[in-house]
Amino acid sequence: MGFEKVEKKLLLPASLEEYKGIIPDKQYSEIKRLAKKLKGLKVVHVNATSVGGGPAEILRGLVPLMREAGLDVDWYVMPQRPEFFNILLTKKPHNMLQGDMSLNLTEKDKKDFDEHSKILARMAKNIKPDIWVIHDPQPLGMGRFLSNRGKGMILRIHVDSSDPNPGIWNFFKPYMDSYDRIIFSMPEFYPKDLSKEKAVVFTPAINAFTPMTQDMDIKDAELILEKFGVNPTKPLVVNISRFDYWKDPLGMIDAYYKAKNEIPDLQFVLMGLMIASDDPDALSIFKKVKRYAKGDPEVFLFADIKEIEDMGLSWPYFVNAFRTAADVILHKAIKEGFGMAVTEAMLKAKPVVGGNVGGIKAQIIDGESGFLVDSSVEAADRITQLIKNPELSKKMGISAQKRVQENFLMPRLLLDYLKLFEELS
Repeated sequence: MGFEKVEKKLLLPASLEEYKGIIPDKQYSEIKRLAKKLKGLKVVHVNATSVGGGPAEILRGLVPLMREAGLDVDWYVMPQRPEFFNILLTKKPHNMLQGDMSLNLTEKDKKDFDEHSKILARMAKNIKPDIWVIHDPQPLGMGRFLSNRGKGMILRIHVDSSDPNPGIWNFFKPYMDSYDRIIFSMPEFYPKDLSKEKAVVFTPAINAFTPMTQDMDIKDAELILEKFGVNPTKPLVVNISRFDYWKDPLGMIDAYYKAKNEIPDLQFVLMGLMIASDDPDALSIFKKVKRYAKGDPEVFLFADIKEIEDMGLSWPYFVNAFRTAADVILHKAIKEGFGMAVTEAMLKAKPVVGGNVGGIKAQIIDGESGFLVDSSVEAADRITQLIKNPELSKKMGISAQKRVQENFLMPRLLLDYLKLFEELS
């Protein structure tokens, strides 16, 4: 079992023409100019999984746009072999890169990572692009051992690496030094000892025309809520993110209970659908969250996709329904590389109460296109403020939507990549 090319059916069909009139005109014309210049350039993306998680969602929308622009683009995912899962797909390097100081790499961890990175590189020997784009820690090591380097090697780090565990950074650095460019989502994410010539900064982006983001009639959304026991006539706070320590699910429940003191009929939905195969910790965190909620009938937890499919719904449509019906979106992460769930909510003109961290800070202008908070107490206060002030909520949502249209849609990400490819070609 080698690298698996992602099938066309998993991609999200989209055309640059659909964005005309939504994105700035200058952005559109610059994409057209560079696309003509780079026509035929062969690009290969490599990541851990084809579904679930931010990188996969980005690539599902980005790859079709790159192809439409005239590039020869393929997307491969790592072999899903048990030994790779146990060594390269573990969350340990990911959590250490995000700053978990309680973890340590053993000598065996280092040896195994190195050996399996060499295996990945050998498996990729017949893949011969002009440009490689390797995403996140799981396949990071293979770049050091690739013999077919093409015109350029790019590493894309999606996580918040502003304060990494020194153990993982010191171990990863020799591997990272083999890349020509390393992309981060925020300037503060790249460590000071990284060559400034290699560091590139641009944020991720979202597709505006997916089943998760497209317009939905509020009545249709409310019918879905009712099917799952949520009362559409009562105020609703929704969080959509992985069941992950860094998303602070327990802190969000604390915020909900404090806000409920002011809004007694408040409901809270935590939705962390278990889709990604590279997240082995999600189930244990879900169980902790369930215990913490103590069976509260107005706290709704959704993790099992089968539960949704058994009701005749696709999970993206289900997600869209809850975003559409929400009064407030809560995303009080304590570390966040970008937070596409925030972007998707903002595009739907929803007010977001987000953690004052990482890529969330790049998206929300505090008090204008959402609120940034540093604690559960602050989050509760902002939730209460928004639900008690519908006009403020509406105004903030409109501002949020405009900000996404101008800065965080997929054509802007396409343009950033085209500029980088031009530089390396």
